[in-house]
Amino acid sequence: MKSEIFHKLNNYFKPTQLEVLNESHLHSGHEHSPNNGNSHFFVEIKADTLIKLSRVEGQKLIYKVLSDEMKTKIHALRIKILY
Repeated sequence: MKSEIFHKLNNYFKPTQLEVLNESHLHSGHEHSPNNGNSHFFVEIKADTLIKLSRVEGQKLIYKVLSDEMKTKIHALRIKILY
């Protein structure tokens, strides 16, 4: 899943910086967590497209790009947009 997120964001935004971390281990045992070790992620990204947007607009666009994954595979996504 980490690789899928990376490739999808990389292909869409062509960022100058992109890091995707699997943080699922931090949420093990939490209520409503699927506890599959592949559900919670952190994205740090810097891209020209996002720099032009507000923080909320940028996050919404990232969620839109990952909309299919958010519906089925990703339980939580933490985002840091670098400006």
